Amino acid sequence: DQPAVRGSIALLLSLDEHTVAEAADGVEGFALFRPGGFDLVITDFDMPRMNGDELARKIKQVCPSQRVLMITAYAERLGGSDNPVDAILSKPFQLDELRCAMAGLLS
Repeated sequence: DQPAVRGSIALLLSLDEHTVAEAADGVEGFALFRPGGFDLVITDFDMPRMNGDELARKIKQVCPSQRVLMITAYAERLGGSDNPVDAILSKPFQLDELRCAMAGLLS
């Protein structure tokens, strides 16, 4: 997503004592991905070079058990069975909603 939004989310997650790796787009995100290296991947849908569902598909091909959370303003259009993510969080959202979505995926 936009650098300011991505940075804000990273800061909030860091304050919750999560280790965060940031990527500017899906291509960079996939380059950072290592199976077993992340408890959770959080992605936006609308990104340059590779959108979030394409990123999720590539990650799931490498590591089918990897949990992926998508944050998007297009949740109603992306909730179909062909979407490879494990959960979708609608924008705008509150920090508690993000924490709840993460807890559900990590439990």
